[in-house]
Amino acid sequence: MAVEEEGLRVFQSVRIKIGEAKNLPTYPGPNKMRDCYCTVNLDQEEVFRTKIVEKSLCPFYGEDFYCEIPRSFRHLSFYIFDRDVFRRDSIIGKVAIQKEDLQKYHNRDTWFQLQHVDADSEVQGKVHLELRLSEVITDTGVICHKLATRVLECKGLPIVNGQCDPYATVTLAGPNRSEAKKTKVKKKTNNPQFDEVFYFEVTRPCSYNKKFHFDIEDADEVDKMEIRVDLWNASNLKFGDEFLGELRLPLKCLRQSSSYEAWYFLQPRDNGNKPLKPDDLGSLRLNVVYTEDHVFSSDYYSPLRDLLLKSADVEPVSASAAHVLGEVCREKQEAAIPLVRLFLHYGKIVPFISAIANAEVKRTQDPNTIFRGNSLTSKCIDETMKLAGMHYLQVTLKPIIDEICQLHKSCEIDPVKLKDVENLENNRENLRQYVDRIFTVITKSGVSCPTVMCDIFFSLRESAAKRFQGDPDVRYTAVSSFIFLRFFAPAILSPNLFQLTPHHPDPQTSRTLTLISKTIQTLGSLSKSKSASFKESYMATFYDYFNEQKYADAVKNFLDLISSSGRRDHKSIEQPILLKEGFMIKRAQGRKRFGMKNFKKRWFRLTNHEFTYQKSKGDHPLCSIPIENILAVEKLEEESFKMKNMFQVIQPERVLYIQANNCVEAKDWIDILTKVSQCNKKRLTVYHPSAYLNGHWLCCKATADNTPGCTPCTGGLPANIQLDIDGDRETERIYSLFNLYMPKLEKMQEACGSKSVYDGPEQEEYSTFIIDDPKETYKTLKQIIEGVGTLEQEHAQYKRDKFKKTKYGSQ
Repeated sequence: MAVEEEGLRVFQSVRIKIGEAKNLPTYPGPNKMRDCYCTVNLDQEEVFRTKIVEKSLCPFYGEDFYCEIPRSFRHLSFYIFDRDVFRRDSIIGKVAIQKEDLQKYHNRDTWFQLQHVDADSEVQGKVHLELRLSEVITDTGVICHKLATRVLECKGLPIVNGQCDPYATVTLAGPNRSEAKKTKVKKKTNNPQFDEVFYFEVTRPCSYNKKFHFDIEDADEVDKMEIRVDLWNASNLKFGDEFLGELRLPLKCLRQSSSYEAWYFLQPRDNGNKPLKPDDLGSLRLNVVYTEDHVFSSDYYSPLRDLLLKSADVEPVSASAAHVLGEVCREKQEAAIPLVRLFLHYGKIVPFISAIANAEVKRTQDPNTIFRGNSLTSKCIDETMKLAGMHYLQVTLKPIIDEICQLHKSCEIDPVKLKDVENLENNRENLRQYVDRIFTVITKSGVSCPTVMCDIFFSLRESAAKRFQGDPDVRYTAVSSFIFLRFFAPAILSPNLFQLTPHHPDPQTSRTLTLISKTIQTLGSLSKSKSASFKESYMATFYDYFNEQKYADAVKNFLDLISSSGRRDHKSIEQPILLKEGFMIKRAQGRKRFGMKNFKKRWFRLTNHEFTYQKSKGDHPLCSIPIENILAVEKLEEESFKMKNMFQVIQPERVLYIQANNCVEAKDWIDILTKVSQCNKKRLTVYHPSAYLNGHWLCCKATADNTPGCTPCTGGLPANIQLDIDGDRETERIYSLFNLYMPKLEKMQEACGSKSVYDGPEQEEYSTFIIDDPKETYKTLKQIIEGVGTLEQEHAQYKRDKFKKTKYGSQ
């Protein structure tokens, strides 16, 4: 979801690795240890929570979190909580990084000191204020000054304990005076519209006062005066109202002009610069990658995009723009992510990967090392499998991974690590059963393998068999090195990174998954002497269970199926695939004429067949909506029910209103529901952005509940569930990378132009680049540098224009 700016879309995303915390303060009780978890927050809205690490003052989390950020924010914050079974969990401390500072820590492991958290330092949101100073002639004919302070509105105030009923106090404060006034309370909104004006007498009446200047006797005093606006949440708790933030403006700002209107960010309470408690709260290790893409309209990207998309047809492929990107980037992964997304979006991924894989196979000398390096080919195939194969993984592995995580069966087979109460034979049997079951579900899943992966595997198999005609097994190892070594084995090892589990598993489960992953990897590799491929003797002993021909045959049959062209019967019965599930709050649909339409928490479940909800996980569904009945999925305006993060699922007869837990969750649900219902024949083109309440639509005031919508539907996403890709955004990412590595592009151009590339010994500084055809590569580089230069000028011009138009205090 992009934030729209004039002539430009801004996309924000963040990828976070939450490492570990250390030296947390001890618990006051005899035990001293704590059960801690960490949350990720946009300002004060929680968007992710790690698992709880029990009984530790140095908890290791090792969790990764990625999200598209759907709104503007000021701070990315991390809170460490101590779980309390009986009372509210207590906050130990926080790390808050200002949006402007995120680049300082870009992709670097950094230790951050935890800071104190108190109600006075937790602020977010902004306030819109207008100040006007005017002269007033009193009844006696003398002049004095009055200040009119107009509080217009606020945006983005925090929700405290599930509610926000804000009001503002306005105070004129000076050395010898303090006069306060208060707005009305606005119920159930964190974007209150106040539009209230308060008048204050600024100077004492005197005989004469030159316009808009204070007389000498008052000037010093006026300079010391300030207007203070405090925002409060009207609480019905006995502890009193909660402070939401303040703003202080010296009256000096009115010296130049009689009226002044601006937006201001709310600030923490000024505690008179009293130092906070000095005690050390420990620290948290984080790695944050924040990306902001400023994307122009599509035509700006045509030259660079066309150059990239024809890469598969360039001879040799090493002279193509996409291959050049892989050569200049510091890590191949950097280049692979946007390239794969771009080629997938335009349906050209298979010819591109076939071309770069074929070139790599030609350079490979030994069939045993085929596709074993971290080349551009390997990284592009990894990325394609991750995008196109995510649901394949879910349907194949998720049920058994869930079971392993829940049952906690002991599977340790290293005699050194065995606990006293454990039995080695029992553990081996547990592990053998798990490996057997996972091996069976993988080798029987060939028919579910996504077409795009099968087409890529077919081309790898053909290239390898042609290059190494004397090796009958190379057609299998070329494919197994991806599907087993780089797809199934890593997903078993770290299921949280492949969305199979919400969190990093606990140490015992993690160990079980490591042993299963190692065994599956070896079974899939088809290496000649399997037991010898294990360093550990206990693994070699365990592997003897699987040294039967039936396992090798099953692997070969599976690899044959997923790498043969035209192998699939499209009419095969499609199993329901679980796409997303979780608790949300829904408004009753009013099926009974006089039924209460209140809000209830329900467990929602989405498959590619239906969208259901039930009282709790595992219960019988209370309501089931077939996917073909979903006509549109759209955000719901906050004013409808004075609730944030709401969306609507529109059906032929009625609308289902749902509230998600936070803005990221709401966006995820809207995206996936939209994608899965994209091809429905009766999809709507218009909808009502607000609810139908009290006999009319709040948005357009139409009275009939079946009145057609008043606003065009959003959407237009591709039907393929996982591939919601924006081609212009990916081209913008590629432009940014080329721009970042411009010195390397110029060095590569130099290498092509240098005589040493044509004949004579190659210079050391140029040997890092693959240049098969210097003339062709030089031509491509020239086009890349020109295209990047043009886009760079457009960005610079946009920044200049924006700087000119932006005035201080504007929103």
